[in-house]
Amino acid sequence: MVQQYQSPVRVYKHPFALVMMAYERRFPTCPQIPVFIGCEVMLDEESEDGVVRTTERRCKLNVEAPYILKKIIGVDFVYFIQRNVLNRRNNILEIEAYNESFATRVTVIEKCKYFIHPENPEWTCFEQTASLDIKNFFGFENSMEKLAMKQYAQNIAKGKEIIEYFINQLKEEGITYVAPWDDPQKRSSEEEKKNVDENSELYSEKELCNTDNKLPSNREMQLSSDYIERYLGKLDMLQESKLVQLRHSIEELRGSSVPGYATLLRFLRATEFSVEKAREMLTQSLHWRKKHQIDKLLDEYEMPQVIKDYFPGGWHHFDKDGRPLYILRLGQMDVKGLLKSIGEDELLLLALHICEEGLHLMEEATTVWDHPVSQWTLLIDLEGLNMRHLWRPGIKALLRIIEIVEANYPETMGRVLIMRAPRCFPILWTLISTFINENTRKKFIFYCGTDYQEQGPGGLNEYINQEFIPDFLGGSSEEMNICEVYNMVPRRFYIFDATANSTYVMEGGVVPKNLYKVDLEGTTGEHEHSLYHSISLSRGQTHHVFIESDDPGAVLTWDFDVMRHNVIFTVLHKSRNSENGAISELPELAIGGDHEIVAAKELKDNYIKVEHSIICHDGESIQGTHIMQDTGTYVLQWQNQEDQVEFLPSISSHKAQLMYFYETLPAAHYRGSMMSLQSAISGRSEASSSLSR
Repeated sequence: MVQQYQSPVRVYKHPFALVMMAYERRFPTCPQIPVFIGCEVMLDEESEDGVVRTTERRCKLNVEAPYILKKIIGVDFVYFIQRNVLNRRNNILEIEAYNESFATRVTVIEKCKYFIHPENPEWTCFEQTASLDIKNFFGFENSMEKLAMKQYAQNIAKGKEIIEYFINQLKEEGITYVAPWDDPQKRSSEEEKKNVDENSELYSEKELCNTDNKLPSNREMQLSSDYIERYLGKLDMLQESKLVQLRHSIEELRGSSVPGYATLLRFLRATEFSVEKAREMLTQSLHWRKKHQIDKLLDEYEMPQVIKDYFPGGWHHFDKDGRPLYILRLGQMDVKGLLKSIGEDELLLLALHICEEGLHLMEEATTVWDHPVSQWTLLIDLEGLNMRHLWRPGIKALLRIIEIVEANYPETMGRVLIMRAPRCFPILWTLISTFINENTRKKFIFYCGTDYQEQGPGGLNEYINQEFIPDFLGGSSEEMNICEVYNMVPRRFYIFDATANSTYVMEGGVVPKNLYKVDLEGTTGEHEHSLYHSISLSRGQTHHVFIESDDPGAVLTWDFDVMRHNVIFTVLHKSRNSENGAISELPELAIGGDHEIVAAKELKDNYIKVEHSIICHDGESIQGTHIMQDTGTYVLQWQNQEDQVEFLPSISSHKAQLMYFYETLPAAHYRGSMMSLQSAISGRSEASSSLSR
């Protein structure tokens, strides 16, 4: 099994030349890394112009392994070859190291790079990747893998400290500045620039930026070790690596539409840092968010009046860890009345709106408290809960909400405080607990009776400051400083009565029957309001969308996500001036059966491709445009990729699933450059492009 490691960017707030001098002091021995016994220089040469220096060392490392393992492998030391290439003009040091010992049994490859920070030329960045592949090691493959990764993690943790140690050592010796390398080419270029044109700033920029090595962009630089500590919290070496790997994996699928690192980290934690599982889970969630326009929910959601009047919940300050606190008085909720007055879908929208508010509140809290806040706390008061709350449609709606929230907002719940649980609560808990993720279930804390009123450990004030405990739970909310609260969090998220100095969480109550509007027996229970169409394609099936255009120069745009399997996407066109004259009428959607046979023959005989066919892989998000220069019929076509492999027997039927949206922009209404609208596919790999040609 191959173990991969990829580091975030680590930043030294020192100039590149000074860091390089500190780096050289690690050789020939480094007491700070006890396993590094020493090294011998096998090659040290420079290019004729002095720009590139290449150094090759044979490094000797002590084997930190159990005595019995040392005896079996018969060595106390292992040897690595390290090759350094320093480009003085571009200020880049590239390092590659690989094992010489046991090379036929174990493959270790490490690559590192030092380079100037793209935003601050006085800082130096460092990043590294490594892979470990143990093919055969005397039956001790698992043990060696664990030892190697443990030792590697220890060395990485020391890496930055060692550079800082030698920089401090240089300072003690009076060396605080090292002049950059004097580049003759740069000097001659500057002289020529002055002689030719005093305003040739563009030329100078091109000369200085003419590098062979691509540096990370500002967006890529966001994930530095400092950023992790400030905004994400403490992660170990492998967790940092998994986070970087997941980011790159999602970027390959979705181009620039990648969620923030805090979101990526939540999905990794939900899958125990499995990049593959997190990628699959996150991809499905991104599909869901796009289909239901979740990103617009905070701005466009209009809360029904029934919710405003009878829903007993709201945001209320923070817990002691700085997490936003949401209070729900479930025992006072008329579940049946709410469902019959607004319906299950509207109740789901309310839950999603609360979750979206929670995400924004966590971002605000991270800024306010100056430490990462990635979860929120839910306090559920069950006073008044009885058997009427176990109404079957209500339980069904609750389970559906739990399922959707668990899948799309993992690891956002930091703690769930269950207050004043009555005797019937165990029945409700038995019904719903099996649908709650095990990690989330561990975060539930139950209080029966008045146990929560105990002071000190075990009481509610262990988690919430006394002044923020709601008055209906015996707190002193009326004594809180309203001005301080407003300074902490945006007002649009706070739900309390500032004039009465008390928490503004409705007490609930029975919804009047005259407000009932929904026939629960007739509800579908599906929230399907979306701009996107969803389709499934079995083996041999193709999906077509036919668009008539009488507007030369109009723009056809499309946006679709492949949710399962692979599909082949093509854009076709049939001109009105074709030999057959008028266009035969075809259904907008033609899948399978006689319609498919008719459409296939019609397309083959009369339509031409106006966009190259592309293979769109599972998880990819595709966007594109086509300028409809000619009138006629245009066709968007999706085809199950298996249909192309006719000479292979189908072992199983793999359904492809996708959701799509398209629209046409009239030529008269478009005011931009037509060239900018030429088809641009995001999230499509180079491999896809080559396969489609």
